Amino acid sequence: MKNNWLEKNTFHYSDFKNLKYLVEQKEKKNLSISLCLPTLNEEATIGKEILIMKSELMTRYPLLDEIVIIDSGSKDKTMEIAGEFGADVYRATDILPDIEQFKGKGENLWKALYITKGNIIVYIDADIKNIHHRFAYGLIGPLILSDKIRFSKAFYDRPIAIGKNKIRQTGGGRVTELVIRPLFSLFFPELTQIMQPLSGEYAGFRDVFDKIPFPIGYGVETSMILDIYEKWGLEVMAQVDLEKRVHRNQDTRALGRMAFVILKTFLERSRKLDIIDIKKEIFKEMIQYNLVDNEYNCDIFTDAGYERPPMIEIPEYCEKFGVK
Repeated sequence: MKNNWLEKNTFHYSDFKNLKYLVEQKEKKNLSISLCLPTLNEEATIGKEILIMKSELMTRYPLLDEIVIIDSGSKDKTMEIAGEFGADVYRATDILPDIEQFKGKGENLWKALYITKGNIIVYIDADIKNIHHRFAYGLIGPLILSDKIRFSKAFYDRPIAIGKNKIRQTGGGRVTELVIRPLFSLFFPELTQIMQPLSGEYAGFRDVFDKIPFPIGYGVETSMILDIYEKWGLEVMAQVDLEKRVHRNQDTRALGRMAFVILKTFLERSRKLDIIDIKKEIFKEMIQYNLVDNEYNCDIFTDAGYERPPMIEIPEYCEKFGVK
Protein backbone atom coordinates (compact mmCIF):
# COMPACT_ATOMS: atom_id res chain seq x y z
CA MET A 1 0.00 0.00 0.00
CA LYS A 2 1.39 3.38 -1.02
CA ASN A 3 1.34 6.07 1.65
CA ASN A 4 0.68 8.99 -0.71
CA TRP A 5 -1.99 10.41 1.56
CA LEU A 6 0.27 10.12 4.59
CA GLU A 7 2.92 12.18 2.85
CA LYS A 8 0.63 14.83 1.36
CA ASN A 9 -2.02 15.26 4.04
CA THR A 10 -0.02 15.01 7.26
CA PHE A 11 1.06 18.29 8.84
CA HIS A 12 2.73 19.64 11.96
CA TYR A 13 1.02 22.41 13.87
CA SER A 14 4.06 24.64 13.33
CA ASP A 15 3.17 24.69 9.62
CA PHE A 16 0.37 27.07 10.63
CA LYS A 17 2.04 29.13 13.36
CA ASN A 18 1.82 32.34 11.28
CA LEU A 19 -1.49 33.31 12.84
CA LYS A 20 -1.56 36.72 11.18
CA TYR A 21 -1.48 35.02 7.78
CA LEU A 22 -4.19 32.54 8.82
CA VAL A 23 -6.45 35.42 9.85
CA GLU A 24 -5.79 37.19 6.54
CA GLN A 25 -6.69 34.07 4.56
CA LYS A 26 -9.76 33.46 6.70
CA GLU A 27 -11.00 36.99 6.00
CA LYS A 28 -10.10 36.73 2.31
CA LYS A 29 -12.26 33.60 2.02
CA ASN A 30 -15.01 35.20 4.15
CA LEU A 31 -15.00 32.34 6.65
CA SER A 32 -16.24 32.26 10.22
CA ILE A 33 -14.93 29.77 12.79
CA SER A 34 -16.59 28.32 15.89
CA LEU A 35 -14.84 26.45 18.70
CA CYS A 36 -16.98 23.92 20.57
CA LEU A 37 -15.95 22.39 23.91
CA PRO A 38 -18.25 19.50 24.97
CA THR A 39 -18.25 19.27 28.76
CA LEU A 40 -19.26 17.14 31.71
CA ASN A 41 -17.78 18.04 35.10
CA GLU A 42 -14.66 19.76 33.79
CA GLU A 43 -14.30 22.57 36.36
CA ALA A 44 -10.59 21.82 36.82
CA THR A 45 -9.63 22.55 33.21
CA ILE A 46 -12.39 24.46 31.44
CA GLY A 47 -11.41 27.94 32.64
CA LYS A 48 -7.83 27.63 31.43
CA GLU A 49 -8.92 26.28 28.04
CA ILE A 50 -11.28 29.18 27.44
CA LEU A 51 -8.79 31.76 28.71
CA ILE A 52 -6.02 30.59 26.40
CA MET A 53 -8.22 30.23 23.33
CA LYS A 54 -9.94 33.54 23.87
CA SER A 55 -6.81 35.56 24.61
CA GLU A 56 -4.69 34.09 21.80
CA LEU A 57 -7.23 33.37 19.07
CA MET A 58 -9.89 36.02 19.62
CA THR A 59 -8.24 39.03 21.27
CA ARG A 60 -4.69 38.78 19.93
CA TYR A 61 -5.47 37.15 16.58
CA PRO A 62 -9.17 37.11 15.56
CA LEU A 63 -9.14 33.58 14.21
CA LEU A 64 -12.08 32.31 16.29
CA ASP A 65 -15.45 34.02 16.13
CA GLU A 66 -17.03 32.25 19.10
CA ILE A 67 -16.35 29.75 21.85
CA VAL A 68 -19.32 27.55 22.67
CA ILE A 69 -19.75 25.16 25.59
CA ILE A 70 -22.28 22.33 25.23
CA ASP A 71 -22.72 20.69 28.63
CA SER A 72 -24.16 17.26 29.40
CA GLY A 73 -25.45 18.24 32.84
CA SER A 74 -22.38 18.92 34.97
CA LYS A 75 -22.82 18.64 38.73
CA ASP A 76 -19.78 20.81 39.46
CA LYS A 77 -19.07 24.45 38.51
CA THR A 78 -18.17 23.80 34.87
CA MET A 79 -20.96 25.91 33.39
CA GLU A 80 -20.52 28.72 35.90
CA ILE A 81 -16.76 28.94 35.30
CA ALA A 82 -17.19 28.77 31.52
CA GLY A 83 -19.63 31.66 31.60
CA GLU A 84 -17.36 33.73 33.81
CA PHE A 85 -14.52 33.27 31.33
CA GLY A 86 -16.64 34.53 28.47
CA ALA A 87 -17.81 31.44 26.61
CA ASP A 88 -21.34 30.98 25.30
CA VAL A 89 -22.70 28.24 27.56
CA TYR A 90 -25.57 25.87 26.77
CA ARG A 91 -26.99 22.82 28.46
CA ALA A 92 -27.51 20.12 25.84
CA THR A 93 -31.07 19.39 26.96
CA ASP A 94 -32.06 23.01 26.27
CA ILE A 95 -31.09 22.70 22.60
CA LEU A 96 -33.85 21.38 20.33
CA PRO A 97 -35.87 20.50 23.45
CA ASP A 98 -38.84 19.08 21.54
CA ILE A 99 -36.92 16.01 20.33
CA GLU A 100 -36.07 12.98 22.45
CA GLN A 101 -33.14 13.75 24.74
CA PHE A 102 -29.96 11.70 25.12
CA LYS A 103 -26.66 12.16 26.92
CA GLY A 104 -23.22 11.64 25.48
CA LYS A 105 -20.32 13.37 23.82
CA GLY A 106 -21.71 12.72 20.35
CA GLU A 107 -24.99 14.31 21.40
CA ASN A 108 -23.15 17.48 22.41
CA LEU A 109 -21.18 17.60 19.18
CA TRP A 110 -24.33 17.15 17.12
CA LYS A 111 -26.25 19.85 18.97
CA ALA A 112 -23.32 22.22 18.57
CA LEU A 113 -24.12 22.28 14.86
CA TYR A 114 -27.45 23.92 15.66
CA ILE A 115 -26.01 26.46 18.12
CA THR A 116 -22.76 27.51 16.46
CA LYS A 117 -22.58 30.02 13.62
CA GLY A 118 -19.28 29.21 11.89
CA ASN A 119 -18.57 27.83 8.44
CA ILE A 120 -15.81 25.87 10.18
CA ILE A 121 -16.34 24.11 13.51
CA VAL A 122 -13.47 23.02 15.76
CA TYR A 123 -14.15 20.38 18.40
CA ILE A 124 -11.72 20.13 21.33
CA ASP A 125 -12.12 18.02 24.47
CA ALA A 126 -12.43 20.00 27.69
CA ASP A 127 -10.14 17.86 29.89
CA ILE A 128 -6.77 18.70 28.33
CA LYS A 129 -4.21 19.37 31.04
CA ASN A 130 -1.56 20.88 28.73
CA ILE A 131 -3.92 23.04 26.69
CA HIS A 132 -2.34 25.36 24.14
CA HIS A 133 -3.89 27.35 21.33
CA ARG A 134 -2.09 25.10 18.82
CA PHE A 135 -4.89 22.60 19.49
CA ALA A 136 -7.19 24.96 17.60
CA TYR A 137 -5.04 26.74 15.02
CA GLY A 138 -3.23 23.54 14.08
CA LEU A 139 -6.54 21.98 13.03
CA ILE A 140 -7.86 25.14 11.41
CA GLY A 141 -4.77 25.71 9.26
CA PRO A 142 -5.31 22.96 6.65
CA LEU A 143 -8.95 23.95 6.20
CA ILE A 144 -8.14 27.57 5.48
CA LEU A 145 -5.03 27.10 3.35
CA SER A 146 -6.20 24.18 1.22
CA ASP A 147 -9.03 24.19 -1.31
CA LYS A 148 -9.48 20.41 -1.02
CA ILE A 149 -9.24 19.59 2.67
CA ARG A 150 -12.61 19.64 4.47
CA PHE A 151 -11.83 17.75 7.69
CA SER A 152 -8.72 17.70 9.91
CA LYS A 153 -7.87 15.31 12.71
CA ALA A 154 -5.36 15.64 15.55
CA PHE A 155 -2.67 13.19 16.56
CA TYR A 156 -0.08 13.45 19.32
CA ASP A 157 1.94 11.66 21.95
CA ARG A 158 -0.36 10.69 24.79
CA PRO A 159 1.27 10.64 28.22
CA ILE A 160 -1.32 10.10 30.91
CA ALA A 161 -1.92 11.84 34.21
CA ILE A 162 -1.70 9.38 37.13
CA GLY A 163 -1.98 11.88 39.95
CA LYS A 164 -2.26 15.54 40.66
CA ASN A 165 1.28 16.32 39.50
CA LYS A 166 2.44 13.00 38.08
CA ILE A 167 2.75 12.13 34.40
CA ARG A 168 3.49 8.76 32.84
CA GLN A 169 5.13 9.36 29.46
CA THR A 170 3.37 6.47 27.70
CA GLY A 171 0.07 4.69 28.08
CA GLY A 172 -2.46 6.61 26.01
CA GLY A 173 -4.05 5.40 22.80
CA ARG A 174 -4.61 1.83 23.98
CA VAL A 175 -8.07 1.44 22.42
CA THR A 176 -6.72 2.75 19.11
CA GLU A 177 -3.97 0.14 18.95
CA LEU A 178 -6.02 -2.77 20.31
CA VAL A 179 -9.33 -2.15 18.52
CA ILE A 180 -9.50 0.39 15.71
CA ARG A 181 -6.11 -0.13 14.07
CA PRO A 182 -6.65 -3.90 13.73
CA LEU A 183 -10.14 -3.32 12.32
CA PHE A 184 -8.93 -0.72 9.83
CA SER A 185 -6.09 -3.05 8.83
CA LEU A 186 -8.60 -5.81 8.09
CA PHE A 187 -11.31 -3.82 6.32
CA PHE A 188 -9.99 -0.34 5.43
CA PRO A 189 -6.17 -0.58 5.19
CA GLU A 190 -5.96 2.87 3.63
CA LEU A 191 -7.39 4.33 6.84
CA THR A 192 -4.47 2.97 8.88
CA GLN A 193 -2.61 6.06 7.69
CA ILE A 194 -4.72 8.03 10.19
CA MET A 195 -2.48 8.02 13.24
CA GLN A 196 -5.12 8.48 15.93
CA PRO A 197 -8.62 7.95 14.57
CA LEU A 198 -10.08 8.15 18.08
CA SER A 199 -8.55 11.50 19.01
CA GLY A 200 -11.11 13.91 20.44
CA GLU A 201 -9.84 16.96 18.58
CA TYR A 202 -10.89 17.64 15.00
CA ALA A 203 -12.26 20.38 12.78
CA GLY A 204 -14.26 20.55 9.60
CA PHE A 205 -16.59 22.53 7.45
CA ARG A 206 -20.19 22.75 8.54
CA ASP A 207 -21.38 21.34 5.22
CA VAL A 208 -19.46 18.14 6.00
CA PHE A 209 -20.59 17.71 9.59
CA ASP A 210 -24.26 18.44 8.93
CA LYS A 211 -24.50 15.65 6.33
CA ILE A 212 -23.39 12.75 8.53
CA PRO A 213 -25.08 11.02 11.49
CA PHE A 214 -23.68 11.34 15.01
CA PRO A 215 -23.77 8.37 17.43
CA ILE A 216 -24.44 9.88 20.83
CA GLY A 217 -21.57 8.15 22.65
CA TYR A 218 -18.02 6.82 22.27
CA GLY A 219 -18.57 5.66 18.70
CA VAL A 220 -18.83 9.15 17.23
CA GLU A 221 -15.19 9.44 16.10
CA THR A 222 -15.21 6.04 14.42
CA SER A 223 -18.50 6.72 12.68
CA MET A 224 -17.35 10.16 11.58
CA ILE A 225 -14.23 8.88 9.84
CA LEU A 226 -16.07 6.05 8.07
CA ASP A 227 -18.88 8.32 6.89
CA ILE A 228 -16.61 11.09 5.65
CA TYR A 229 -14.44 8.54 3.89
CA GLU A 230 -17.45 6.89 2.26
CA LYS A 231 -19.00 10.18 1.09
CA TRP A 232 -15.97 12.22 0.08
CA GLY A 233 -12.90 10.01 0.20
CA LEU A 234 -9.60 10.19 2.05
CA GLU A 235 -8.35 13.18 0.06
CA VAL A 236 -10.67 15.61 1.90
CA MET A 237 -9.08 14.63 5.22
CA ALA A 238 -5.87 15.82 6.85
CA GLN A 239 -4.12 15.05 10.12
CA VAL A 240 -2.05 17.39 12.23
CA ASP A 241 0.67 16.54 14.73
CA LEU A 242 -0.02 18.53 17.91
CA GLU A 243 2.97 16.85 19.65
CA LYS A 244 1.58 16.13 23.10
CA ARG A 245 -1.76 15.85 24.85
CA VAL A 246 -1.95 15.11 28.57
CA HIS A 247 -5.23 13.60 29.71
CA ARG A 248 -6.84 11.66 32.52
CA ASN A 249 -6.10 7.97 32.85
CA GLN A 250 -8.97 5.49 32.57
CA ASP A 251 -8.92 2.03 34.08
CA THR A 252 -9.08 -1.15 32.03
CA ARG A 253 -12.77 -1.73 32.71
CA ALA A 254 -13.69 1.71 31.44
CA LEU A 255 -11.53 1.19 28.37
CA GLY A 256 -13.29 -2.13 27.83
CA ARG A 257 -16.67 -0.41 27.72
CA MET A 258 -15.28 2.17 25.33
CA ALA A 259 -13.87 -0.56 23.10
CA PHE A 260 -17.21 -2.36 23.12
CA VAL A 261 -19.09 0.71 21.88
CA ILE A 262 -16.45 1.50 19.25
CA LEU A 263 -16.39 -2.07 17.96
CA LYS A 264 -20.18 -2.17 17.85
CA THR A 265 -20.26 1.15 15.99
CA PHE A 266 -17.69 -0.09 13.49
CA LEU A 267 -19.61 -3.28 12.75
CA GLU A 268 -22.95 -1.53 12.40
CA ARG A 269 -21.56 1.21 10.17
CA SER A 270 -19.68 -1.31 8.02
CA ARG A 271 -22.88 -3.30 7.59
CA LYS A 272 -24.75 -0.18 6.45
CA LEU A 273 -21.96 0.51 3.96
CA ASP A 274 -22.23 -3.10 2.64
CA ILE A 275 -18.64 -3.80 3.67
CA ILE A 276 -19.53 -6.79 5.82
CA ASP A 277 -22.57 -9.06 6.08
CA ILE A 278 -23.53 -9.95 9.64
CA LYS A 279 -26.00 -12.82 9.79
CA LYS A 280 -27.31 -12.25 13.31
CA GLU A 281 -28.27 -9.44 15.63
CA ILE A 282 -25.51 -7.47 17.31
CA PHE A 283 -26.22 -7.50 21.04
CA LYS A 284 -26.31 -4.28 23.03
CA GLU A 285 -24.82 -5.49 26.30
CA MET A 286 -21.23 -5.95 27.43
CA ILE A 287 -20.79 -8.32 30.36
CA GLN A 288 -17.99 -7.70 32.84
CA TYR A 289 -17.38 -9.27 36.24
CA ASN A 290 -16.37 -8.00 39.66
CA LEU A 291 -14.87 -10.24 42.31
CA VAL A 292 -16.53 -9.31 45.61
CA ASP A 293 -16.11 -11.43 48.76
CA ASN A 294 -14.85 -14.34 46.65
CA GLU A 295 -17.92 -14.20 44.44
CA TYR A 296 -18.13 -13.06 40.83
CA ASN A 297 -20.80 -10.44 40.32
CA CYS A 298 -22.05 -9.76 36.83
CA ASP A 299 -21.80 -6.13 35.73
CA ILE A 300 -23.70 -5.35 32.51
CA PHE A 301 -23.00 -2.26 30.41
CA THR A 302 -25.66 -1.43 27.83
CA ASP A 303 -25.16 0.59 24.66
CA ALA A 304 -28.50 1.17 22.98
CA GLY A 305 -26.75 2.42 19.87
CA TYR A 306 -28.70 5.65 19.54
CA GLU A 307 -27.48 8.02 16.88
CA ARG A 308 -28.67 11.36 15.61
CA PRO A 309 -29.52 11.69 11.93
CA PRO A 310 -27.61 14.18 9.76
CA MET A 311 -28.44 17.62 11.12
CA ILE A 312 -29.47 18.70 7.65
CA GLU A 313 -32.52 16.46 8.07
CA ILE A 314 -33.74 18.47 11.08
CA PRO A 315 -36.37 21.07 9.99
CA GLU A 316 -35.38 23.57 12.69
CA TYR A 317 -31.78 23.49 11.49
CA CYS A 318 -32.73 23.95 7.85
CA GLU A 319 -34.92 26.90 8.76
CA LYS A 320 -32.26 28.53 10.92
CA PHE A 321 -29.49 28.20 8.31
CA GLY A 322 -31.60 28.67 5.22
CA VAL A 323 -31.04 25.14 3.91
CA LYS A 324 -33.44 24.18 1.13
